[in-house]
Amino acid sequence: MIEVDAASIKLSSLLKENVIELELEGKDKSEIIDELVDIIVASGKARNKKALVTAIMGRENLGSTAIGNGVAVPHAKIDNIKQTVLAFGRSAAGVDFNSLDGEKTHLFFMLISPKEDIGAHLKILAKISHLIKDRFMVGLFKKAKSKKEALSIITTLEKSQS
Repeated sequence: MIEVDAASIKLSSLLKENVIELELEGKDKSEIIDELVDIIVASGKARNKKALVTAIMGRENLGSTAIGNGVAVPHAKIDNIKQTVLAFGRSAAGVDFNSLDGEKTHLFFMLISPKEDIGAHLKILAKISHLIKDRFMVGLFKKAKSKKEALSIITTLEKSQS
């Protein structure tokens, strides 16, 4: 089992430019998930695309991870991954992600964790939820002009909460 100090996890240390896409092209939930998984696989942080898609879609089948306010947090815990991976994507047009509020979803934080890292997985989900519950923060992510700016939003917020 991998021991992670969940309290000290910073989203800014998990999210890197190579796992951010500000121009997602998917037209529905499965295309968006596929695109985000492709980004994770291309980054070298995971290898088995099919396993990732299956795990994420399996979680989505339990209930949508679109939490409202234009945000979804598709996530899964899987075997054969050594470290937690966080990816971020944005769709200008938005897609129907079966959101709790019925609105289109524009921002996607995909979290993949080792199966045994349950505590850290939950802490990261809580940190993401806290970050995006604020409409102002969501607006900043929607307007970010670059990957660097998207990262800066998270870093600034984390510093203000320290």
